[in-house]
Amino acid sequence: MLRQSTAQDNAVAPADLAAQAQEALLLAVAVSLPVVAVAAVVGLVVAVLQAATQIQDITLSHLPRFLAVAGALALLGPWMGSQIAIFAARVFVSR
Repeated sequence: MLRQSTAQDNAVAPADLAAQAQEALLLAVAVSLPVVAVAAVVGLVVAVLQAATQIQDITLSHLPRFLAVAGALALLGPWMGSQIAIFAARVFVSR
C-alpha cells in the first residue's frame, strides 16, 4: 500500500536552507562579477580618455560601456546559464 507523503516528509532543515541560500547568493555574485568588472574597467578607461581630451559628451560615456557589457554577456552568457542550471539541478534533485 502506498503511503501519502506529508509536509514533514518534504521539509528542509533550517541549516540546509541557510546553506543553500548562502550558496545561491555567492553564485549570484560569482556569475555577475565578470560583467560588472568589464563595465567598471571600460567606464574607467572612458573616464580617463574624457578627462585627457576634455570631451564631456554623455553618449560617449555610456555607449562603450553598453557595448562592452553586451559583448561580455554574449560571451559569458552560456557559462552563466550553465552555472545557474547546475545549482538549480543540485538543489531540486537533493530534495
